[in-house]
Amino acid sequence: MFTCHMGVAQHFYLFAGTYTNNGSKGIYVYDFDAENGTVRLLSDTDSAENPSYPCISGDGNFLYAVNEVDIEESGRVSAYYFDRRQSKLQLINQQRSGGAHPCHISITGDGKMVFVANYTGGNLASFPTDKTGALLPSIQQIQHSGKSVDSIRQTKAHVHAVSLSPDEKYLLTPDLGTDKIHVYRYNANAAKVLTSGKEGFIKSTPGSGPRQLCFSANGKLVYVVEELSGMLTVYSFQGGMLKKLAGYSGHAPGAGNNHGSADIQISPDGKFLYMSNRGDENTVAIFKVEEKTGLLKPAGIQSSEGNHPRNMLIDPTGRFLLVGNMKSNEVVIFKRNRVTGQLSVTGRFAISSPSCLKMMPIDTGKKR
Repeated sequence: MFTCHMGVAQHFYLFAGTYTNNGSKGIYVYDFDAENGTVRLLSDTDSAENPSYPCISGDGNFLYAVNEVDIEESGRVSAYYFDRRQSKLQLINQQRSGGAHPCHISITGDGKMVFVANYTGGNLASFPTDKTGALLPSIQQIQHSGKSVDSIRQTKAHVHAVSLSPDEKYLLTPDLGTDKIHVYRYNANAAKVLTSGKEGFIKSTPGSGPRQLCFSANGKLVYVVEELSGMLTVYSFQGGMLKKLAGYSGHAPGAGNNHGSADIQISPDGKFLYMSNRGDENTVAIFKVEEKTGLLKPAGIQSSEGNHPRNMLIDPTGRFLLVGNMKSNEVVIFKRNRVTGQLSVTGRFAISSPSCLKMMPIDTGKKR
């Protein structure tokens, strides 16, 4: 979404979503210096409840965040205007998310449609925006149903992500509770903006718990993190149809079964992929992406240098990987070797219960 110029000192806004039951003030805004990997706190929202996952509009003027709560069987989703002169988020409005504990959010490139995944509610919802950036009431909700083999974690549907394909023709939704990855066709001009694609969904391995995904740059491959099995699965993607190609473990021998695999990030040059593991491990698995096939080759396992690496972020220059260790209340900054993909700790900063990190260049967009 955002571009940068290599070789020039770069400063980026770093937005950090958090859980607020441990003293956090909501969404924090930092200045991240991609030349040396340092951060400077600019502001916080001070009043948002569990803004665990944000996304940013293409022009950088608006930020949308889920409020991961359960109030009358519904969470919330919030819209903010980002005032660059004050480097501060200003709340515009909120809407009900349509289900309990919304955990993931995405936005179309034109900023006109926002999608939300409701984890406990087991559904997804579509929200138009208006010219002021405000969220309008949901125009479509899709309820998932079913269960899978894990008698504790998979007794019902748990939609964990809403991820647009690079061409924005499709929305993919991994469902941890039913071991399915649903594929919806997106049409902004239709009465129902989301309809099931040719395939509808693909089943993952029973008990795997698909959680998060990312696309290759050309949109032809999908990489999926499976929370329960601790596997990283690669699918081909063409015409709205998924086909499993390969699966990889991101764990050292003898790591046990409590993987808690969480996030996935691919480097800006597409050469390396990173997967975080919580549970008993607290690690980041490193994979090299084969240039011709897009398949993976394990390239090492790095300690997250903290507890519960829920989310990660590679800065747009590709120099640094930031890891949000939620239970140790800090973000650890790793310098990336862009040739080998290996990581070395270069800094860290304290923040209460970090859950998601996003960036955009400081000079992005137009001031209003």
